[in-house]
Amino acid sequence: MAIAHAVSGDVVDLRAPSSPDRTVALFKAPDLEAMRLILAAGKTMPEHSVPGSLTVQCLKGRIELVLPDRSPVLEAGQFAYLGGGVPHALRALEDSDVLVTLVIVQAA
Repeated sequence: MAIAHAVSGDVVDLRAPSSPDRTVALFKAPDLEAMRLILAAGKTMPEHSVPGSLTVQCLKGRIELVLPDRSPVLEAGQFAYLGGGVPHALRALEDSDVLVTLVIVQAA
């Protein structure tokens, strides 16, 4: 069954429980996408990069944001900004809930 994405003006409750180790796309527009990642302690999102800028916001728990030159730890209530093309990975240090927002870059 497909998950309904939010449409303009919808309110999304980020406190609603979700299954562990699950990614839920909250919405996808031509220029912006938001997803919620639920990561159990010790789980990782492998290294990757995306063309557009993004933010990673820790809503619950603690995550390590693995970057080429450092690995800051984000705790609940903290977020990080990454420019487009920056390789990164995530590792949950505790059971964590993460909001990722991506700028969609249109192909020329």
